[in-house]
Amino acid sequence: MTSTATAPLVEPTQAPPLAPRPWLAAGTLCWRELVRFARQRNRVFGAIGQPILFWVLFGFGLGRSFRLPAEGGQSMNYLEYFFPGTLVLILLFTAIFATISIIEDRREGFLQSVLVAPLPRWSLVLGKLLGGTLIALVQALLFLVLGLTVGLRFTPASLAAIAAFSFLVAFALTAVGFVIAWRLDSTQGFHAIMSVFLMPMWLLSGAFFPADAGGSAGSAWLAAIMWANPLTYGVAGLRRLMYWNVPDAALPANLPSLATCWLVTLAFAAVAFAAAWQISAKRTTGDLL
Repeated sequence: MTSTATAPLVEPTQAPPLAPRPWLAAGTLCWRELVRFARQRNRVFGAIGQPILFWVLFGFGLGRSFRLPAEGGQSMNYLEYFFPGTLVLILLFTAIFATISIIEDRREGFLQSVLVAPLPRWSLVLGKLLGGTLIALVQALLFLVLGLTVGLRFTPASLAAIAAFSFLVAFALTAVGFVIAWRLDSTQGFHAIMSVFLMPMWLLSGAFFPADAGGSAGSAWLAAIMWANPLTYGVAGLRRLMYWNVPDAALPANLPSLATCWLVTLAFAAVAFAAAWQISAKRTTGDLL
């Protein structure tokens, strides 16, 4: 009889787990927001259609009764004055629609599956914010075409600066919307907060009327709120960038400098992102069920 040698048993080895790739996750979430937007084209009308209606109706309705005095005896009609504010309103509306998706993702269970992934929370926040920001930026640039009808002229340098500044404003507003939506479980509650917080924030940004409108002592407290509002510097920065080569005498009086607008808007975006990151780290998957 011949004896057969038995081969030693080899235990199967487990494949090493894949290392987390937070930047890839952020890019994937950003792309998901873009694809969702492309499939929901009615959001375009809500984000850009209504602000354009506001711009046309208020611009022509108040055009003859409102004429903003500027230094040096020059003046700016209301269509021109309201244009940067309308651009910021488009960014605001897009941020609102983009961050409402957080509530929808929670209902569908997608948010829970993302939170259990071995990824840092900042990648989730950054992906959602970048998606909403890019959508807002595209719509804002499309609206700039209408600026040609009120005499605006853009150079490649000024257009690039407007796009970069609009990106910062949109990123900050989307982060603010993220902070609000993360704590809510219904879209009705989000719209209620939008009505009492986000819209007044836009109204008190110098988009609809200047901070020193009226010039009376009774409006001093209102002017103080407007100067403390970080969105005021977003509107003022866009106003200065749109009138790149226009002297200060032709612009509204007491307009913040462009350097101040950049610094305040950058700080606004950084603080809003930090708040969104912090609030997302506090809420667990059990809280989202």
